[in-house]
Formats: sequence, structure tokens, C-alpha cells
Amino acid sequence: MRIYGDVGSGNCYKIKLLLSLLNIKHVWIHVDILKKDTQTQEFLSLNPNGKIPVLVLEDGRVLSESNAILGYLAEGTKFIPIDPYIKAKMYQWMFFEQYSHEPFIAVARFINKYLGLPEDRRTEYYNLQPKGHKALSIMDKVLVENDYLTGPNLTIADIALYAYTHVANEGGFDLKLYPNIQAWCQRIQEYPRYVSMIE
Repeated sequence: MRIYGDVGSGNCYKIKLLLSLLNIKHVWIHVDILKKDTQTQEFLSLNPNGKIPVLVLEDGRVLSESNAILGYLAEGTKFIPIDPYIKAKMYQWMFFEQYSHEPFIAVARFINKYLGLPEDRRTEYYNLQPKGHKALSIMDKVLVENDYLTGPNLTIADIALYAYTHVANEGGFDLKLYPNIQAWCQRIQEYPRYVSMIE
């Protein structure tokens, strides 16, 4: 299988992390969004939406959207719960990640880390902070009693949310305010075959 992505992107890194945890062989093809690699005719033929990551299977079938790719790769593994309710809770957190977390934390990180906090986006950057902190607060409260977001076991919901959460400081969010998130991040980092974003 081939993965088109940039591991500096949380949405791509979550795929890289799961592939490592599952020890799945793959070919990683680097795509630079700042150089508009996702807007080439070749890339758009894979994903007309012009976004990474993209998974291309051995038979040529293509899958996009990071959490859909996580679900496909993790099917039948310990990272997807068998219990219907716990599985639904996993999906609940994955929807939370895409709608209540990533739009604030990931965008703030992009503006700060990749664009250098330009003057014309500073208001947007500062406006993202309260909603990003709200998402982190919700996670931190749940992690008071649970090692992971759905209970005692790591799922793809944790992997999805870990990707941008563990580098939230790059978007101006101080993780020292969230001790339970810090402990959760540490548990994930100690998981067998963990791979960091920068490797």
C-alpha cells in the first residue's frame, strides 16, 4: 500500500502512528501542501478534494479522510472495540476530533508554526484559542478516571486525538494546564512500536 502525506500534519501522522503500531508495511510518499503538491493533476486524480492523507491499496482502490483510513487499517484489530457501545463512543470521539478539536488546535498550529503568525491572521489565531482550550478541557476531564478516552484500552480515537493534541503547544496551547492529557500522552508514547512525529 502507498500513503501520500506529510508526517508534520497531524492528520497524516495519525496514519503513520497506526501503521507503526500495527507493523504494517507501506510506502510513504511525501506531499508538501505548501508547495501545492496536492493541487497537481496527478494528485487530484487520487483525491479530487486535494487533501492529504490518501491511501492507495495494492489493487488501486483509493481512500481519503484520515479517520476513515484509521478505521480501515484498524478493522479487526484490538484498536477497534468489539462492544457496540464502546465502539460508538470511539466514533463519538473521532467526530469530536474533526469538528470540535482539529478546526481550532490544528489551525492555530498551522498559523503559528507554518505561517509564522502573520499579522493578517493574528486575530483568527487568538480567536481559535478559547475553543481549543474547551476541547482540551473536555478531554482532560474524561481522562481523570480513564487511561484512554473510551476506557482502559487504546483505540483509534486516542490515536486520532493524540496527533494534534501532543503538539498543541505549537499552536499556543499550554499542555501544563492539562495534567491528565499529559499523562495520557506519556502512556501512548510508551506503547509498543510507538513512532514520533519527527522520525
